[in-house]
Amino acid sequence: MVFSSTVFLFIFFPVTYLLYLIIPSIKIKNILLIITSLLFYAFGEPVTVFLMIFSVAVNYGFGIAISGSKGTGKPILVLSVIFNLTILCIFKYTGFLIETVNSVLPLNIPVPPIRLPIGISFFTFQILSYVIDVYKDKSLVQKKFLNVLLYISLFPQLIAGPIVKYYDISQQIENRTITAEKTAYGLRRFICGLSKKILIANSVGSVADSMFALSGDDLSALTCWLGGIAYTIQIYFDFSGYSDMAIGLGRMLGFTFKENFNYPYTSDSVQEFWRRWHISISSWFKEYLYIPLGGNRKGKLRTAINRIIVFFFTGLWHGANMTFVVWGLIHGMFLMLESYKVIPLEKIKFKPIKHLYTMIVVVVTFVIFRADNLTQAFSFIAGMFGGFNITASSKSLFFEQLTPYFIFTLTLGIIFSMPVVKTIGKKLNAVSKSTAAKTAVECSSYILTLVLLFLCIVTLASSTFNPFIYLQF
Repeated sequence: MVFSSTVFLFIFFPVTYLLYLIIPSIKIKNILLIITSLLFYAFGEPVTVFLMIFSVAVNYGFGIAISGSKGTGKPILVLSVIFNLTILCIFKYTGFLIETVNSVLPLNIPVPPIRLPIGISFFTFQILSYVIDVYKDKSLVQKKFLNVLLYISLFPQLIAGPIVKYYDISQQIENRTITAEKTAYGLRRFICGLSKKILIANSVGSVADSMFALSGDDLSALTCWLGGIAYTIQIYFDFSGYSDMAIGLGRMLGFTFKENFNYPYTSDSVQEFWRRWHISISSWFKEYLYIPLGGNRKGKLRTAINRIIVFFFTGLWHGANMTFVVWGLIHGMFLMLESYKVIPLEKIKFKPIKHLYTMIVVVVTFVIFRADNLTQAFSFIAGMFGGFNITASSKSLFFEQLTPYFIFTLTLGIIFSMPVVKTIGKKLNAVSKSTAAKTAVECSSYILTLVLLFLCIVTLASSTFNPFIYLQF
């Protein structure tokens, strides 16, 4: 089940939230959230929900064992890491590893038909966060199994994040409040995220899919750049929209999740891009891998190696395909080139040039991320930079996609990838000095939100194209 489905919008969440409001006790509210979260996950994964519960139970035991150990508990932590990464590797990387071995060695090992559980990368990293946090501070241990299960299974962030670190939410599990203000904010945030997903990501996503389905002479500079730009807009509005929905749902339930995106397409460097893009995964790798490896404290060579390791695993985390690994490594390479001044961005005073450079890197690497394999990725990139022998067929395919609706939504995507709403909101707050003016602004925002919700519902009812990119992770 995904947030942008009619089942979730009209049945699951309204019923869950109504029951949640009626129940007075926080303890029973938590039990309700556990039950509904497991049902939410089981809707798409009726068998592997038991894998998640088993994993939570084992790691709950690891946490108790670490907190009760007389020493540091490091051997138990190592066991926990091995256990969790083994589960992740079995279900996500077995086929990839076997195919890699078969391609390198003259072997023909059969690939087992292991189905990838939805969201396994997200909930595995959250489980690791819990155990590692307990290792760092034994007072964080949670003695109640159901509280750990709630932390991992909480449906707003279960299948696609943002990755919530345990210490960020540990106090909220048994101590949170629901207010009209939080509910209003959460509802508006959810509808804004839903609008990003339904009205923008889905629209440009269908064009991206059409372009990435092309091959041969149809891969011209026109079609390849259109596909790359469309996918770049799609993945941002798809994923940031889902994060907005998760943050909004969490706020309505009394939880506060940290922001996951901060207008990454306004970046003037790849380093800045990674401070703004998928913040929860970036901070997770920084805190739980980069810093333990030594960070930047052991010289330039070791720092470079640590960054390569982090971006290798960042890419691999996204999927069992060399396209993701190469995507991660290229980003890591550009980060090092910038940090070591090989790319001297500080000498470029004209910001649009820095921004253009950053976006070219982002778009081209997202082509690799989107491609089915490296062969397709390199063919697409070759078309972007060398496909100037444009055939009549390629030109026709290009102009077929440029419908008024696509141009309109692509334009909206470009505009709203910048902090337009944030800027307008600040200016309105600055000029709205009287209570009446503030009330008018507030009412206008609610009316706009309702209009967006109506448009989302109409679009959902009339379209069958509603993919969600990050379900594969």
